[in-house]
Amino acid sequence: MVESSIGGVVPAVKGSVRVGVKEEGGGSVRDEGETEWELDRELLCPICMQIIKDAFLTSCGHSFCYMCIITHLHNKSDCPCCSHYLTTSQLYPNFLLDKLLKKTSARQISKTASPVEQFRLSLEQGCDVSVKELDALLSMLSERKRKLEQEEAERNMQILLDFLQMLRKQKVDELNEVQHDLQYIKEDISAVERHRIDLYRARDRYSMKLRMLADDPIGKKPWSSSTDRNFGGLFSTSRNAPGGLPTGNLTYKRVEGKAQISSPGPHRKDTSTSELNSQHMSQSGLAVVRKKRVNAQFNDLQECYLQKRRLLANKSHVKEEKDIDDVKREGYSAGLEDFQSVLSTFTRYSRLRVIAELRHGDLFHSANIVSSIEFDRDDELFATAGVSRRIKVFDFSSVVNEPADVHCPVVEMSTRSKLSCLSWNKYTKNHIASSDYDGIVTVWDVTTRQSVMEYEEHEKRAWSVDFSRTDPSMLVSGSDDCKVKVWCTKQEASVLNIDMKANICCVKYNPGSGVHIAVGSADHHIHYYDLRNTSQPVHIFSGHRKAVSYVKFLSNNELASASTDSTLRLWDVKENLPIRTLRGHTNEKNFVGLTVNNEFLACGSETNEVFVYHKAISKPVTWHRFGSPDVDDADEDAGSYFISAVCWKSDSPTMLAANSQGTIKVLVLAA
Repeated sequence: MVESSIGGVVPAVKGSVRVGVKEEGGGSVRDEGETEWELDRELLCPICMQIIKDAFLTSCGHSFCYMCIITHLHNKSDCPCCSHYLTTSQLYPNFLLDKLLKKTSARQISKTASPVEQFRLSLEQGCDVSVKELDALLSMLSERKRKLEQEEAERNMQILLDFLQMLRKQKVDELNEVQHDLQYIKEDISAVERHRIDLYRARDRYSMKLRMLADDPIGKKPWSSSTDRNFGGLFSTSRNAPGGLPTGNLTYKRVEGKAQISSPGPHRKDTSTSELNSQHMSQSGLAVVRKKRVNAQFNDLQECYLQKRRLLANKSHVKEEKDIDDVKREGYSAGLEDFQSVLSTFTRYSRLRVIAELRHGDLFHSANIVSSIEFDRDDELFATAGVSRRIKVFDFSSVVNEPADVHCPVVEMSTRSKLSCLSWNKYTKNHIASSDYDGIVTVWDVTTRQSVMEYEEHEKRAWSVDFSRTDPSMLVSGSDDCKVKVWCTKQEASVLNIDMKANICCVKYNPGSGVHIAVGSADHHIHYYDLRNTSQPVHIFSGHRKAVSYVKFLSNNELASASTDSTLRLWDVKENLPIRTLRGHTNEKNFVGLTVNNEFLACGSETNEVFVYHKAISKPVTWHRFGSPDVDDADEDAGSYFISAVCWKSDSPTMLAANSQGTIKVLVLAA
């Protein structure tokens, strides 16, 4: 064979058996694998460095793959090995090399092939096999097949058995859990029925006493005097209750009560009976409505009940002194007591009722957006701030009780930049902090209408500011410059700085600690810090899919967060665990507000609606859509309005809500 040029060596050495062949004259042992390797090198195409396929020989004596040399000659007219002038007419088929290649390929296949494949090749090549040998082979193959099938069946049975055992274990666990749940339910049904019977008996006793007093002519006068006392106590309670009814309603009830008392005895009896009947009908209707609410949220309520019942099933019930009932609830478990509180609170309200409304600015003006709205320490005043560059302070009782088209603020303070957030000092009533789009954090004295302190260390827009509940001189702020800064009203510079990797959207002090803060960031996480060691957060809460726009504490251990992924999430900052995800509103790009109290959360929506959630239920309790008689619902811009700020009035059912039009409403949860 003509000598060929050798290129790169294929870096795959096949391990072969060393066969010692003793040469004549006591020569050395030659490695058969080495000989085969050298032979393989001679069979490589110098162009593609693979085993030659469809070998062609050049006039200069070199062999190539046909396609390789043809492709080369389309670009150049020389031999790739010796650079001799070459054209396609000087190429000739190399039949001998093709034959050798086929034999080499067959030999390599036979070496690497399985015994069955080798046997098949032998038969194809005409190997003589007797019938007896074939019968023996068939018998052997049949036995081998049965053995393999048996092993395969055993493996399949083992897999099936493992699956069934796992399934049985899972179902047994589920059955045990269901049995425990049924036991809890059975115990709770018995306890509730006993308590219900006690209530019925107590009601019958009270009804009998009322009938006896109404029928006793001697007891008319004492009955009237006692009624006066009862009504008087009722009115004083209603008058002092937070978020109570307006004075007009109270006067109406007082006059109605006097009319009933001054009327003759028989007429009083008829009136009392009709009132009892109407009251019974209204109570029945209310019960039907509340039952419908339970059915609508049955799955969430079921999950809440079982979670609380299982959690407290094995814990001893610690009795607390509660001035709520004279009836003793014997047999009540802590979990049932807790769930009943959730159920009664959840079903108590079905709507948000508007009790007052005011305008923050001119209609259709872009500077009307209210970015923040907050009650003061005593819930007597509330302040608003936004892109209008003004902090306006209103008297809440005046807004609610004095009907007017335009309510004037009792205090108004101008700022140099658009405002993003407000925070009242919970100890110093007249101090309020603000953050603005220039990154300036300001502490204001509402009484003097002057700034007490101004901090200008933030390099970009400051989104959030919050006063500490435990130390009235401390406040914290977060900014687009990716920094959290802690300030003291007694110092002119920040006392602490936390550098983060993403924009800060919100910050909040833990109400029970002066050293723990929650930070919501554009990195989709909530970072919970101990200010005594800010090198790393105590915990990072993950779950939101977009920027975290608000963080608020329901209690010392419960944290709520809002995000532009249209969800609210509850977290346990003590155990560092997620609790629940709340869905129903729409929030994809704007700051729509978040406010919390002990039981409820409220937030805005980009559909111009306010949504209220109970913390134990993942779906909304109710919602209220903002509307304006001055705006046509068909207007193209009407769909662009959104709720921009919300705030509860402490733990009462009353809240404030503002939207991007500058409309502020006082809403109250109602049945």
